[in-house]
Order: sequence, then C-alpha cells, then structure tokens
Amino acid sequence: MSTPLAQKIKALIRATGPLSVADYFSMCLADPEHGYYRTREPFGPAGDFITAPEISQLFGEMIGIFMVHAWQRHGSPAAVQLVEIGPGRGTMMADMLRVINKLAPRMADGLSVHLVETSERLRSIQRIALQSYSTRVKWYDNFEKLPEGFTLIAANELFDAIPIRQFVKTPTGFRERMVGLGPDDQLMFAAGVAGLNPDMLPSPATPVPEGTVFEVAPARQAVMLALCERLRQYGGTAVIVDYGHMVSGYGDTLQAVRAHAFDPPLEHPGEADLTSHVDFEDLARIAVQAGLYLNGGLRQGDFLYGLGLLERAKALAQSKDSAEQTLIAAAVDRLAGEGAGKMGELFKVIAVSSPAIDLAPFRSVE
Repeated sequence: MSTPLAQKIKALIRATGPLSVADYFSMCLADPEHGYYRTREPFGPAGDFITAPEISQLFGEMIGIFMVHAWQRHGSPAAVQLVEIGPGRGTMMADMLRVINKLAPRMADGLSVHLVETSERLRSIQRIALQSYSTRVKWYDNFEKLPEGFTLIAANELFDAIPIRQFVKTPTGFRERMVGLGPDDQLMFAAGVAGLNPDMLPSPATPVPEGTVFEVAPARQAVMLALCERLRQYGGTAVIVDYGHMVSGYGDTLQAVRAHAFDPPLEHPGEADLTSHVDFEDLARIAVQAGLYLNGGLRQGDFLYGLGLLERAKALAQSKDSAEQTLIAAAVDRLAGEGAGKMGELFKVIAVSSPAIDLAPFRSVE
C-alpha cells in the first residue's frame, strides 16, 4: 500500500535524486501536509505507541521528585522556570506539578511552566491536561524563545524523534545511506556518494564487515548544545530520558512503529512513527565539551527505583482494590523491569547541570 507521503517522496526522488535518511526521517514526521506528527494522534492505546507518563502517574511523579531535589541542590532559588520539550499530552507535566505542589510549596510559589511544542493539535490536548495551572503555563514553538532565568528542563523521548544520518560500509569505505527507488518503483535503501570522516567512527577503529551501518546525529547534537548553552548562561539542570545506548557503536537502529507493532521504515511513510536509538555517549560528550557537569548515566529502572518508585507505588496501592493494585504492580514492572516490552533496561537517563552539583540517584562522576 502506498501512502500519500510515499507518493510525494517518490516524486521528489524522481525530480532531484535519492534522499538522505535524515531528510526522509524529517519528511515522515514533519511534512506540513502528510507528516506523522501533523496528522496523527500518536499517543495512547488508540495511537501507535504509549510513553512512560501514559503508563502510570508514577513516572511523572518520580520526575517531579527529581526536580524538587535538583532545585534544592541548586540552593532553592526563588524563581524557577520548569520547561518540558516535547510534552506529549501534558500528562507528565501535570504529574510533576502535583508532586512539586505537595513536596515543595515554596518552589511551587515561584514556578512558571514553559512547554516547547510545535503541534497546535497537541497544544490543545495539553491545555486540557493542565487547565488547573493555566495561569502559569506558556507555550513556545522554539526553545530559543524561552525567557531568561534559572531553568529546570525535562526531555522524555525527545531525542529519539530527531532525525539521524546513516552511513553504510562499502568496498570503498563508509558512504551515506540514501532512500531511492527500486526497479519496482518502491522505496529502497542504497549507498550514496558522500563519505564519512573516519575520525567520527568509534575508537579504537576496528574492521567491520560490508553492510555495517553507523549513525550520526548532528541535529541531536545541535539541540543538546542549545540546551546546554541555556543552562550555562542561566543555571539549572536538564534530565534526559530516552531509549538508546550508553556507548557509541555500530548498528542500524532506524525503526518505525505503527499500531503498537514494528513496521518496516520505508513501508508507510507518514502513517508510522519513525525513531532511532539515542547515543547517550554522544550527548554526554557534547555536554561536557560545553562546560556542563554530567550526572549519569543510569538505566531507567535504576533511576526510578533510586527515586523511590517502589515506596510510592506501595503507598498508591494501599487504598485501592485488588484489581487496581495489580495494575499498579504491572505499571511498575513495565516502567522499571527488564525484558521484552519493558522500559527499565532499554531506556537510559542522564542529567546535566550548571553549576556543578551531584544529584541522586546518580553516582558522582569524577
């Protein structure tokens, strides 16, 4: 089956030649007419995937606890800008604010909420979720437009949706992986002419077989750098949660998800969510080079357990019937457990701060 965006991409390829994976990725998610995030409701049971905040209020509550802790370690400043980039349905922010109001009234008193969201459709959903905080919430279509001041930033499943470039090993070295047209007029991957600076490959350099894919993410690096520059200028902490790997390496992690199942990435452009694994070593390197202090990394399960996930789940379950208690236990297992369909091991967490502060539950980094 060919989608409207597939027809548009094929026409573009016929006119101008193959697209880079980065350009294909970008069109699939953000094409003004047919892009996935412009036309679909991706979140929740009726969408294509479920994010951690939608699984249980426990996730957002743990992030809220972490934000209170970071605020205290920064010296409890009177004015706080709480920022979420890519806030989804607003669920995590609502859960964070409920915890902050309860645990740190003084922090809550000086708090303003800033959501960086480009989708007007998602903004309307966020307005409903956050209506009880409506006087404190502002929306921005660009991170650079945030006002000055001490900032705490949450980014959950942000970086995985930022396009990557892919390079594939050929007999003549690594060449950029492109999306072109096959003999049957279907989209297919092919090696282009652009090469890769060998210095960008994981070190020490080891021979890898032909067909091996290496991913680089300059757009992710740019977002990370902008985030770090802001913290360096005004002070604060950012916590980043996403699925990916702690150590840079080889491998094709480009994937599409449609109706809660994996889908071939070239099969339904515009009708499937396109993502790839986040290279946390690369993000950490950008932060340290920018002069920020790194706390991390941890697997999501260890991060949540370290913040008191089990204790909070036990308290939440106390007044509930057995069916509700079973649901809470299942949510804990999905958020923090290991294995297929669970997030505890695949998802990783880092935090970056300026000035330097050690944050629980991370071990201090020398």
